[in-house]
Amino acid sequence: MDYPKLKTIIEGLLFMAGDEGLNKRQLADILELDADLAADLVYDLHRDLAREQRGVQVAEVAGAYRMTTNPDHALYFERMAYTPTRSQLSQAALETLAIVAYRQPITRIDIEEIRGVKSDRAIQSLVSKDLIEEVGRAEAIGRPILYGTTKSFLDYFGLPNIKALPEPRQVDIDEALEEQTQMLFERMGERQTTIDEFIPLPEDKE
Repeated sequence: MDYPKLKTIIEGLLFMAGDEGLNKRQLADILELDADLAADLVYDLHRDLAREQRGVQVAEVAGAYRMTTNPDHALYFERMAYTPTRSQLSQAALETLAIVAYRQPITRIDIEEIRGVKSDRAIQSLVSKDLIEEVGRAEAIGRPILYGTTKSFLDYFGLPNIKALPEPRQVDIDEALEEQTQMLFERMGERQTTIDEFIPLPEDKE
């Protein structure tokens, strides 16, 4: 049995699983291994990453294994989160935010079914910007994370509460998503205009 290869496979699986992670039985089913052997391989992978001082680690949270960042690098992650060049939301993040805002509480899988593409990165970006957060666990197999918007989301878009979101027309899913995304985009524009009014522009030089 090729244990080094199995560990690289596990590393990839945990990366794909994102915040939800995978428990040892899920890994065992995927790899067609004994559950205890799968757990031992995860432990070996954890030691390998720690010994090599890699930027990612394996952590066990609520009985599931998942990839996490190295806490020793927290300062740099904080700089990344607040750097001005990352202040704008990407189209993928904006679409994901619209889905969460209008369909919350919602799981990552449901978000991806609506968007039709993987949304891990968009979700992680929104969580890091404190626009969405974990609000519970769904009553389904694996107890997937439920996401909802935060108080910072309301502050960012100038809303008194989530009910103040503009209501989209009753259209099909694709059109509704496009309209919801456009509404948030317009809200972002209104917010930026308000901010600009309080920032004095430099006088033109003759």
